[in-house]
Amino acid sequence: MRDMVARLAGTPLVGLVVLGTTGEAVLLDEDESDRAIAAARAAWPRGRAFLVGTGRESTAAAIRASKRAADLGADAVLVRTPGFYKSQMNTGVFVRHYTAVADASPVPVLLYNFTAVTGVNISSDAVARLAEHRNIIGIKESGGDVQQIESFVRCTPDDFRVLAGSSATFCPAIRAGAEGGILALSCVLPDACHRLFELSARGDAEAAALQDRLLPIAKLVGSMHGIPGLKAAMKLSGFDIGDPRPPLVPVSDDVVATLRDALATLKETAVV
Repeated sequence: MRDMVARLAGTPLVGLVVLGTTGEAVLLDEDESDRAIAAARAAWPRGRAFLVGTGRESTAAAIRASKRAADLGADAVLVRTPGFYKSQMNTGVFVRHYTAVADASPVPVLLYNFTAVTGVNISSDAVARLAEHRNIIGIKESGGDVQQIESFVRCTPDDFRVLAGSSATFCPAIRAGAEGGILALSCVLPDACHRLFELSARGDAEAAALQDRLLPIAKLVGSMHGIPGLKAAMKLSGFDIGDPRPPLVPVSDDVVATLRDALATLKETAVV
């Protein structure tokens, strides 16, 4: 992981997230999590955003994780919505949870909404209320719902950062008002993702074309094959970080071949 972080530091990416969904955070114990933060912090340049995922099912555990992350050098923490008790997760619960975490966190907090993983969705009303907190600075919306991103942008102050988490809909998300993104695909194609952001942010017509060219690989390492597909694509791109952690299993040889073809197509079209 240290080698991968060092290589990513040589790309145009302006920030790094450790222990997000792509980082298999829910499959690590607390000691491993802290070791991962320390290793990545040592390899990532100061002055470029260093975020740490500290979402936990309990408020107390999220607070403890956020304090440890701050001690280990996090610039901000990314806190996913708790979702085990789905039927109880409503606006009031989310407001209380995040307010408590933000009150206690030594570093700024970003909300993290990923309904496909957690099974819950934070409402625009909750986001609007939480955006008033001085230590809550933004949200990552990973659902690919551009209308929801647009709603978050409308209901929050100008200095509240709405970030997109879906590479498959990144261009329209930026056009809807998202200020940037935290994309799994950027682990494989950091330069192409950065280029897509630049084109989208300035409204360049080429952005939609680049989005279309990246869509097949984005789906392969996202909704279709997830982390196992992403790790296989990273290996094909020269970032061998091993197999996914059980219970996840490596993708089949057929999927590897499909990923290889998709990456080769991007090279042929000068995307990478």
